[in-house]
Amino acid sequence: MKLHGIGTDLVNISRIKKTLKNKKILNRLFCKEEIFKCSRIINSYNCYAKRFAAKEAFSKAVGSGISNGINFNEISVMNKKNGKPFIKLKGQTMLTIKKKFKNKPNIELSISDERNFALAFVVISYE
Repeated sequence: MKLHGIGTDLVNISRIKKTLKNKKILNRLFCKEEIFKCSRIINSYNCYAKRFAAKEAFSKAVGSGISNGINFNEISVMNKKNGKPFIKLKGQTMLTIKKKFKNKPNIELSISDERNFALAFVVISYE
């Protein structure tokens, strides 16, 4: 395996809370599955903040930022049955990543939150 990139992001949860008061922004940043999951959690803004940080960290690991075919609401942060988070790509973002890598890249994600902050760390490798 070869390392393509790493990315990390730290988000102030209160900033996400203010931003998401605008429902149009909510739908631009998050997919339906993420909105469904986070809206049913007591600390929903922590849930959104971790996912936002993961999307930013992913774009940094790719090396493009959120542009050039990478869109927030096409990067889904989901959880396996055991709770481990993972990134699922959709639409134009998935096509952009397929063009960038010959084989499907391995994307590792770690997310966490503590009081006022959410943190994400992404490692992208490929064969």
